[in-house]
Amino acid sequence: MNKQRLTAIALLIVLIASFSVLLSIGSDIYREKPPIPTAFTDVQGQPLFTQNDIERGQLVWRSMGGHQLGSIWGHGSYVAPDWTADWLHREAQAWLDITAKAQYGRSFNELDSIKKAGLEQSLRDDLRHNSLTTSANGEIHISLSDTRVKAIEEVSDHYLSLFGDDPKLATLREQYAMKEGTVPDLERRQQLNAFLFWGAWAAITERKGQEYTYTNNWPFDPQLGNTPTSDNIVWSILSIVTLIAGVGALVWHHAAGKHEELPTPAKEDPLFLKKPTASQKAVGKYFVTAVGLFLLQVLLGGITAHYAVEGQNFYGIPLSEILPYSVTRTWHTQLAVFWIATAWLGTGLYIAPALSGYEPKFQRLGVNVLWVALVIVVLGSMAGEWIGVQQYFDLDTNFLFGHQGYEYIDLGRVWQVLLLAGLLIWLTLVTAAIRPALKVQGEMRPVIWVLYASCVAIGLFYGAGLFMGKHTNLAIAEYWRWWVVHLWVEGFFETFATSVIALMLVRLGLIRARSANGAVLFATVIFLTGGLIGTLHHLYFTGTPTGVIAWGAIFSALEVVPLALIGFEAIESYRMRNASPWMIRYKWAIMFFVATAFWNLVGAGVLGFLINPPISLYFIQGLNTTATHGHAAFMGVYGMLGVGLMLFCLRGLTGQIQWSDKLLKGAFWSLNIGLAAMVFMSLLPVGLTQFFAVIENGYWFARSPEVIHSPLVETLVWMRVPGDVIFGAGGLFLGAFLFDIIKKAIGAKGTQAIADSTLSANA
Repeated sequence: MNKQRLTAIALLIVLIASFSVLLSIGSDIYREKPPIPTAFTDVQGQPLFTQNDIERGQLVWRSMGGHQLGSIWGHGSYVAPDWTADWLHREAQAWLDITAKAQYGRSFNELDSIKKAGLEQSLRDDLRHNSLTTSANGEIHISLSDTRVKAIEEVSDHYLSLFGDDPKLATLREQYAMKEGTVPDLERRQQLNAFLFWGAWAAITERKGQEYTYTNNWPFDPQLGNTPTSDNIVWSILSIVTLIAGVGALVWHHAAGKHEELPTPAKEDPLFLKKPTASQKAVGKYFVTAVGLFLLQVLLGGITAHYAVEGQNFYGIPLSEILPYSVTRTWHTQLAVFWIATAWLGTGLYIAPALSGYEPKFQRLGVNVLWVALVIVVLGSMAGEWIGVQQYFDLDTNFLFGHQGYEYIDLGRVWQVLLLAGLLIWLTLVTAAIRPALKVQGEMRPVIWVLYASCVAIGLFYGAGLFMGKHTNLAIAEYWRWWVVHLWVEGFFETFATSVIALMLVRLGLIRARSANGAVLFATVIFLTGGLIGTLHHLYFTGTPTGVIAWGAIFSALEVVPLALIGFEAIESYRMRNASPWMIRYKWAIMFFVATAFWNLVGAGVLGFLINPPISLYFIQGLNTTATHGHAAFMGVYGMLGVGLMLFCLRGLTGQIQWSDKLLKGAFWSLNIGLAAMVFMSLLPVGLTQFFAVIENGYWFARSPEVIHSPLVETLVWMRVPGDVIFGAGGLFLGAFLFDIIKKAIGAKGTQAIADSTLSANA
């Protein structure tokens, strides 16, 4: 049995084993999720919040932007507080003051340290106690002490005012970048309180028979007894050991392997004489659309970042009333997925006929119809999200057409279904074009099959988001959300990209087919070994059992292992740019592949591992350290790769048209320098500042206005401006390059038409 067949078998085993683990843990999460009781009651049995209140409150939270306005259990945006930590802190302070005044006639802060310590212990005993009871008919009731009910009423009054338009909290709303009357309807605000309280209850209430909470003692708050669990610490240490062992094994494998010399490139570009098919020409509009969406995303990113220093305003203009922070951030994050996916989907439609040499009937029509469908979904979902956040929809209509509230899959359910339908149309088109190539017993058959398998996964796995219903428990919703975000984006798109790049380089005669086969299969095995089960590192503190910490810690460490050798890939790619004189045509596509490798190491590897170990994420989940990793990995890896793939396809579409080297050079260096400045001059320093604040005062403090709007943090946010400007210039250079080649293409077409008419007249 040859090495390639063994690797293919290993890949199959990895897929079966990994999905078995993921589904098994999903079953555990379903059984052990934080319960939503029939009612929270006082000691007399009078209901405070009912199940209906909590479920409707979840819909209210989703309608106002959900993750895009503050966070719950650490997942969401960064300007407004984490509502879980904020509620717990406010409830604890209210409880302590109520009890101190009842027992000593003074506020808690006026007591001596001994009395304070005694009351804090009583606070922990009350809040951490799980009073859940189940009746014979299956109803769940949770009883709350009289003191706690009074404290909850105080916090509820605060939130009723905050999410309304009470002028007393106008300054706080401005600091949180919340528009006036975020939730205008009083009944909706009361239901929202029920949901926010339930999330806080799960974070402070110990599981039955255990000494840790439903969220594994997150958020960190020593006053409440929320400190790291033993599982958190032990598995963090073991994850670091796993990382070291994995890197060592991979280096050993690399050193022991045989490294073939690169082939001598052909004297002429092997792809230059191949004219694009009708459907390939139609793909050009995908790349124009991708760049347009990218420029819009950059603009919205600047507006969203500015809210961190001026709250509701944009240089004095009350922009939040028209374009709330939750909308701009929704569009910014969603457009990142849309433009990159558009570039990659366009690449798939371009590369499939190139591999098979076959143009299916009606392929061009299908490509055009799919483009129209994607534009409708993008514009329709964006409009629906704005209408939803402005509270113009009722809650049920918002679920269908408005804002679902879950980061990266915010679009309403109807738009979500239509997007899945679009992906299935794309898969159908790719299948029709690539099918002849799948039957050929050629050297590149294994890579082509890996490419096609990744296309199938891309087409189908977005559907995992549909498993989240209207009232799905948040713990289950997070589980399925990360199937989409991590598996769809970080797993199968990675495999797709690896395969496409290998096929491109083989077609150019820059690497041998045999080497490409082995490299792609091995890389896919290594990436997916950690990448699939590594999804669980997002779920440590989202109402999941402790087993998630063990699996997530070990396999998320393995995600980083293959990145240790990414420098070799970068150097090899860089050398290829001068492999032959005609390679100048592909120079900037290759350079963007090099940038992808660099950011894979820095953004996904170094900055990713910063937040991967449980003990690390315990303190910094939802801080700007997450944004640091997100920007460096998402734009640095997937964005740069999307641009590189787009340039490669455009090279084939533009034929002999002369490209502007200056514009591409400006785009490449501006995007990379701007991204680095943004990450290291602003996002990372802000995240580290918050990290210190968590350790010293608790998680709630790091997300409070005292830190977010402190002089130091606001200065660091302003430090992002140079990077944003340079990065934005890179986007404009890219747009100008695209405009330039379109103008030249139109000119060349006109010249050709004149030449044809002249020849006809002479004839």
